[in-house]
Amino acid sequence: MAGMIDILGSLLQRGMTQSGNTRVSNTVESQNADGSLGDILGSLGSLLGGNSAGGTGADNLTGMLGGILGKLADNGAAAGGIGALIGSVLGGGADSAKGAVGGGALAVLASLALNALKNAGQTPQQDVQALASNEEAMDDKAKIIVFAMINAAKADGELGKEEIEKIVGKLGSDGLEASEKTYIEKHLQGPMDTDSLVSAAQTDETMPAQIYAASLLAIEVDTDSERAYMDELATALELDSQVVAYIKNSMGVQA
Repeated sequence: MAGMIDILGSLLQRGMTQSGNTRVSNTVESQNADGSLGDILGSLGSLLGGNSAGGTGADNLTGMLGGILGKLADNGAAAGGIGALIGSVLGGGADSAKGAVGGGALAVLASLALNALKNAGQTPQQDVQALASNEEAMDDKAKIIVFAMINAAKADGELGKEEIEKIVGKLGSDGLEASEKTYIEKHLQGPMDTDSLVSAAQTDETMPAQIYAASLLAIEVDTDSERAYMDELATALELDSQVVAYIKNSMGVQA
């Protein structure tokens, strides 16, 4: 099994919601405006150095990061800037890039969470570079993020067989192994489990904010039940209202 980072990358590339990639792009743009893009890219550089088995994941992330930096150097304002470039990478659908996309998403979510906490007057001890401390820790974080996205997808009720087959089918075309597809299918079929998700958030001080942000990548938040879920999640995670507002604003989600 290639790991949770690959699964996260596939979910993002294939899209659980139409707005997901746009929200990732918006987030990167907002972090660039806040002067945090260097931290994100620095973390991505650390990520690509630690996962070199076979060269594939590292090579793809290196190429992706290098391409983004090169385009920024040529014309940083072109085609919507860095956010548009990230969006095009997410929408590319290349099987070999899923690990790079998953790793990049972890870095972006970590930076967003840190800045949201700081904006609310909190003083988190963690920094973005801590994300890449080791591969096992990264995979554990990716597992929680995937859990958050799947749980949010059930906000309108348990997913039907057709919805599950649609998501799993997309992942199957992305080259995931049978064991990976089985893992996702099992969790899609299970009941919502917000209590366990909240418990998983205790792993570090930024995880509650990361979980909230990741959930916004999985649903549109355009129904009463989805809005209620996000409100209840914020309360359960004990997120300050300023943290929630910062995340929504950064991702381009209407308050």
